[in-house]
Amino acid sequence: MTATADLRRAGVSIWLDDLSRGDLVSGRLAQLIRERDVTGVTTNPTIFAKAVEDDPAAYAGRLADLRASGTDPRETALALIGADVREACDVLRPVHEATGGADGFVSIEVSPDAAHDAVATLAEVRRLRELVDRPNVLVKIPSTDAGVRALEEATAEGASINMTLLFGLERYGQVMAAYRAGLARAAAAGIPLAGIRSVASFFVSRVDVAVDARLTAIGGPASEALLGLAAVANARLAYAAFEESLVLPQWQELAAAGAHPQRPLWASTGVKDPAMRDTRYIEELVAPDVVDTVPAKTLEAVFDHGVVRPDTIRGSYAASRAVLDDLERAGVRLADVTAELERAGIAAFGESWARLLAAIGD
Repeated sequence: MTATADLRRAGVSIWLDDLSRGDLVSGRLAQLIRERDVTGVTTNPTIFAKAVEDDPAAYAGRLADLRASGTDPRETALALIGADVREACDVLRPVHEATGGADGFVSIEVSPDAAHDAVATLAEVRRLRELVDRPNVLVKIPSTDAGVRALEEATAEGASINMTLLFGLERYGQVMAAYRAGLARAAAAGIPLAGIRSVASFFVSRVDVAVDARLTAIGGPASEALLGLAAVANARLAYAAFEESLVLPQWQELAAAGAHPQRPLWASTGVKDPAMRDTRYIEELVAPDVVDTVPAKTLEAVFDHGVVRPDTIRGSYAASRAVLDDLERAGVRLADVTAELERAGIAAFGESWARLLAAIGD
């Protein structure tokens, strides 16, 4: 047996954090589904920009057709992304059906122009769902104030949403509440709740990078002892909040009506610190109903030498809270760090779109 199979048995779904035309044409994505236990795909503008930059020939035919039709770069980008996501959805459709709609999803992201506009975000959700036109597509919405409002509205319409760029526990609470509110409205409108799915993408490694930079600047033995601990502790407490949400009376009513939980998803699972074990964020965040979005390099590392224990989250809540308390005493307030990461993530989102449009223009 393999470590990726161990993850599956522990209740963790592996979603590849990568997609390219080459992977679809060559059959590599289908191979990863068969041999690496991949059950989903997440995408973003950076992934698509890299795909176009690395293999422009794979997109040349479609680009020529779109250029001949007079499509501008933004519409061209959407057409290329939509085509790849649609094909990936078809590759993963058997997984979607075999898991009763729990897995087999492909995520596509709204444009950064809508990040702080709930109305524009909702319009993008509708457009992207229509563009892909597959039951196993998830539309990614950044977890800004506007994004949280759009999540409720989109869920109320029956859309399946991937809430992305989540860093802080307070924001996560808002996201879970918006999902419940949207489900309640969908139920009131007569929309079957069983067809609505959602994940909340909690970013991991970026938290350690930001916190460790502050700890290093502070210096001293107390700060050094906390290096590399913040991200896992933060994610584990997010899972604790997820568990707590499932016993709320409001959720129990929704579940009785057929609603599915909004699964926690660990994003940014590639290790940035070369001194850290390259599979650490996968191994230390194992629990039922979790999704891991995994870069190709990290996926191979897990398959090669990952060591998976059945549950590495639920016995660690007290220790995780102690880490956050110790960080506060050391002079690092995690809520400030995660708010800063959210702002930086939105800015990087816009830069990624610009990079994609530049690649298409070239």
